[in-house]
Amino acid sequence: MLDFAKSIAQALKLRPEQVAATIELFDEGATIPFVARYRKERTGTLDEEQLRQVQDLLVKGRALEERRAAVIASIEEQGKMTPELLEKLQTADNITTVEDLYAPYKPKRRTRASIAREKGLQGLADMILTQARTPGEADRMAQGYLNEQVTTVEEALAGARDIVAETISDHAEVRASTRRKAMQWGMLAAEKIEDAKDEKAVYEVYYEFNSRVDKLRPHQVLAINRGETEKVLRVKVTLEEKDWKGSIVDYFRPDLRSPFCDELEVAINDSAERLLLPAIERDVRRELTVAAETHAIKVFAANLRALLGQPPLLNQTVLGLDPGFRTGTKLAVVGPTGKLLDTGTIYPHVPQRNWEESKAMLKAMDTQWYMIMADMELEMSFMRSLLYHI
Repeated sequence: MLDFAKSIAQALKLRPEQVAATIELFDEGATIPFVARYRKERTGTLDEEQLRQVQDLLVKGRALEERRAAVIASIEEQGKMTPELLEKLQTADNITTVEDLYAPYKPKRRTRASIAREKGLQGLADMILTQARTPGEADRMAQGYLNEQVTTVEEALAGARDIVAETISDHAEVRASTRRKAMQWGMLAAEKIEDAKDEKAVYEVYYEFNSRVDKLRPHQVLAINRGETEKVLRVKVTLEEKDWKGSIVDYFRPDLRSPFCDELEVAINDSAERLLLPAIERDVRRELTVAAETHAIKVFAANLRALLGQPPLLNQTVLGLDPGFRTGTKLAVVGPTGKLLDTGTIYPHVPQRNWEESKAMLKAMDTQWYMIMADMELEMSFMRSLLYHI
């Protein structure tokens, strides 16, 4: 907990002891409203927003540590852990980086690459990956890998390329670089699906839509997601070849002096089209959605704060109702100046069904505070309808 307290305190510019005390309260089951109101002396008067930030970072931090531990255990169980890999995993500061590092070791369903490995083609794939400068041509070197399962040179080279393609796609630095470029320079395109029904033309602005990923507005992302979910829009994220290929050749560069140069070129293109770019597209869409939803929550909170903080209705006394069944419907009367005048609880619904008592309390409040309420039967009907739909 102390490590979390220090890192969170540093990120939020708070005192470590404040954060440590807050974490203890959360671990005891205390909620943010409770801590903000009743435990200020322990948190150093942190407000609701600060407490929420602490909680968010704590949840993310613990999720990262849990996933990191699981990944390390999995790789060690496979006997493939190295000091360099362990250091990278231990210093990774987000789950995405951990998953990128884990990708080559993550148990997969049978893939084209795993089938090729089962056929004994890993050695040939290594020659392509390292761009070995062998005395013979690629076809000649591939003949050494023919067996009962691999009967032709073409089949041997194709299987080796499958291994290479998966290796490239699973490379942590290649993924991180490609993802970074896609988030900055990628293009998101949306188009209307032929014969899709959008009777009110809700998504008309996105029928032929193109935007750079980093220029998308949060409301656009959410609208496009809804249109896609409702099967009105088809969405695609693309990245120019020079960008994704640049990320790959930084680590897997074809060597014209190697007889396997052309094989690597083919494998690079296959890896990008079939494995790497679809995975990056999913990552980009996920990051865009998380950012857009976070922004929407902040906007909603700001709007709600403004709404709740508006001046009281001029010369009006207002009755507020908080519907409830077992615990009853809570009532509060607020005067023209915003002052709380009266409170109460009525039980008009199951299991109590105290209709007459509820009517009497409402009428008493009306008489005392001159709210001039509507007909009582209409009021109770409204409450029943409201409670029925919560």
